[in-house]
Amino acid sequence: MTKDTLLQVAYQAAEDKKAEDIVVLNMEGISLLADYFLICSANSDRQVQSIARELMDKAGEAGYEVKSIEGFDAARWVLVDLGDVVAHVFHRDERSYYNLERLWRDAPLLEV
Repeated sequence: MTKDTLLQVAYQAAEDKKAEDIVVLNMEGISLLADYFLICSANSDRQVQSIARELMDKAGEAGYEVKSIEGFDAARWVLVDLGDVVAHVFHRDERSYYNLERLWRDAPLLEV
């Protein structure tokens, strides 16, 4: 299985749980953390957790290992590390504050 397949799995999982404003940054050659950052928003703490849980479940079902998860209990910014793909699930209020798209503005946007 490839990193592009993993990205598709993660994107679909976020979309299935009604994540908003899903953005994928191509981090290849920019960051050693991951090849792709998937960034999305949710309208409530519960939805943030639901999206993160779906990301973990669908990645596992597809045979990918979840390396780590951070921030799940607080549900304001959950980071799901899937290796080549790192998913950032933000509560909508936190997303504008941290503005990862601006922080990593050198990374090209990827259409999925």
